[in-house]
Amino acid sequence: MIEDLEAKRKELEKLIFSDPETMWKYLHQLFPQNSFLLCALDIALWDIYGKMKNKKLYELWGGDISKNPLTDYTIGIDSIENMVAKLREKPWPIYKIKVGTAEDLAIVQALRANTDATLRVDANAAWDVDTALQIIPELNTLDVELVEQPLAKDDWKGMEVLYKRSSLPLFADESCVSEQDVGKCKDRFHGINIKLTKCGGITPALRMIKRARELNMKVMVGSMNESTVGSAAVAHLLPFIDHVDMDGPLLQSQDVATGIRFDFGKIIYSDKPGLGIEFTGLYEK
Repeated sequence: MIEDLEAKRKELEKLIFSDPETMWKYLHQLFPQNSFLLCALDIALWDIYGKMKNKKLYELWGGDISKNPLTDYTIGIDSIENMVAKLREKPWPIYKIKVGTAEDLAIVQALRANTDATLRVDANAAWDVDTALQIIPELNTLDVELVEQPLAKDDWKGMEVLYKRSSLPLFADESCVSEQDVGKCKDRFHGINIKLTKCGGITPALRMIKRARELNMKVMVGSMNESTVGSAAVAHLLPFIDHVDMDGPLLQSQDVATGIRFDFGKIIYSDKPGLGIEFTGLYEK
């Protein structure tokens, strides 16, 4: 990312900042193959813009935070014993359960036996159609809320079959990386999971949310274990989405910023404009 920035330093320094949406178009032309860098720059620009306007980002977009969704907490793949232990160590209202093993159903059964919380299952593209058709009805009896990316990201034919027969809502993750993917998910998934780092930042994510709504699809925003910086960007999108997975700061031993807090799944914002964050100085040279 630093090498790419330095290679385009002169072009970047010539850009005149007016608003993040306009700037994103130029940045996308400069860095068409580096979505993580594009995301970082876009988030920074939105933070600056919010500070210029002296408003929090969700205020700029007209968002009402009174009905924000709660964030889930991720239980990664491990032995059943260890996954149950992790759940018990972290009482939470919603859990995202990573699966993709020969013991998927047994994992969810064991976790359900230890909590009444909402459970979401992320198959990470591990199943084929037959496996999904067998396990999803069982997950439904275990009161699972939704299933994320059940099949391979490019198994569109399989998703057409599964979409028609699934008793649980299906959300695209790896199948929906960029703006161009949203339309493909129509009638194959009930919703999409947007990752800012994959799509290139807040600016394209806002467009993806709008497009998904036009197609009558649900929206989740996920994360890649971001620090409070990336998680704060997600937090400001909460008024406009249905589900969120932004537990990155909870999974880190050290963070690079402060500005959002977690209250049993509820996100508490700071009173500062923009992202509302302050750097801790952990990575300062």
